[in-house]
Amino acid sequence: MENWKVALVSGAAGVGTAMFLKKKWTAGVILAGVGIAAIASEYPEKFAEVRDRIPDFIERGNNFLAVATRVGDRLADAAESRGTWYESLLSS
Repeated sequence: MENWKVALVSGAAGVGTAMFLKKKWTAGVILAGVGIAAIASEYPEKFAEVRDRIPDFIERGNNFLAVATRVGDRLADAAESRGTWYESLLSS
């Protein structure tokens, strides 16, 4: 990668991070886009591969969230049933 592209990506990442920390979301997103566009222009085949795999990433994320939701529901049910048992033990 050429020096000016490295400087562009580094600068966009640094200033973009600073903008996110200052809660200037629009500027942060624009700068992140500039950095990603510079990297994409250097490695187009890798970005095409990632773009083709995006549906798989989304499906995996949805599966993970479904499992996490089921675990949370089961923990909530267990806490409810244990809470009534615990309360009845204390009231005796």
